Amino acid sequence: MEENQKKSALKEKDGIPQPETLNASSVQNVLLKRRNQPSAKELIAGILAQDKVALSRAITLVESTNLDHLVKANEIINGCLPHANKSIRIGITGVPGVGKSTFIEAFGKHLTSMGKKVAVLAVDPSSSISHGSILGDKTRMEELVKDENAFIRPSASGDTLGGVARKTRETIILCEAAGFDTIIIETVGVGQSETAVHSMVDFFLLLKISGAGDELQGIKRGIMEMADTIVINKADGDNIAKAKLAKTEFNRSLHLFPAKNSGWIPKVTTCSAFEKTGIDNVWKIISEYLELVKSNNYFDEKRQNQNQFWMMETINEQLKNHFHQFPSMEELLKNKSLAVQQGKISPFKAANDLLDFYFKSKP
Repeated sequence: MEENQKKSALKEKDGIPQPETLNASSVQNVLLKRRNQPSAKELIAGILAQDKVALSRAITLVESTNLDHLVKANEIINGCLPHANKSIRIGITGVPGVGKSTFIEAFGKHLTSMGKKVAVLAVDPSSSISHGSILGDKTRMEELVKDENAFIRPSASGDTLGGVARKTRETIILCEAAGFDTIIIETVGVGQSETAVHSMVDFFLLLKISGAGDELQGIKRGIMEMADTIVINKADGDNIAKAKLAKTEFNRSLHLFPAKNSGWIPKVTTCSAFEKTGIDNVWKIISEYLELVKSNNYFDEKRQNQNQFWMMETINEQLKNHFHQFPSMEELLKNKSLAVQQGKISPFKAANDLLDFYFKSKP
């Protein structure tokens, strides 16, 4: 019986061992490069030499919440600052499905064909589980990502209000120092806190589609007040007539809003990012706006106000990060949170106790 079992065809035989697929020396080189991180001066030199790898590494440091990385990131930003502020910053927002990525690719390719260098900071929605970006805008701009005069950096929005990545403002400075003369910031979607985008760009573009019922929605009023132009996308095929009608409706709506401090009268236009029609007119409108605001000094005044705003935002952000990384704070915060949930202490008393501990413990 045992002999028959041994001869059975059902008996599992030893498989053929797979050949080594990894080159040991290559693995060693990769590990060595990871250990030997470039210094701040090396990254600054790389950025000024328009090295995209150095730029990407510097942005990663800027986005990090590690306090050691923060020191290095600040050194890089300070080294790049004298070479920044030489670009046009354009914010683009719109409801999900309006075709932001398709529009940005067509618009970006139009700009690079004119000899411009374009950096796209695409702020993706974050997964609530992994906190990573889940749309992958970079993969949806197949043509632009291969353009030598373009740089696309997707960043997870995290818990930042309005979908603007926490360090987008600093990333703009690095991209400008790397020689990019047009910075495009794509946001997650329309919301009340899209003011964060408005506070870091020179021109705010609102992307719409016809037939979505947006023309008379009062909830979008705040967004429309900020917009310097409204572009109705997907004006192709059967949608051309609808897009023209939407353009008329939006033009009527814009007359109800107060005049802008810039002296600019917002315009409405149509385009088809898919067919790449009307894209040149969008740039023409932006150029007209820039000519006006630079002639009346509004451009420089707005930049100065934005710098002051982001100084205060940076103070608030760094205080928050330092508070949460303070020794013993994690355990104390957990205990106070539990006490608040159980109704043993008020949220205000708990907050005051935590702040007292933080300030009294600081040297």
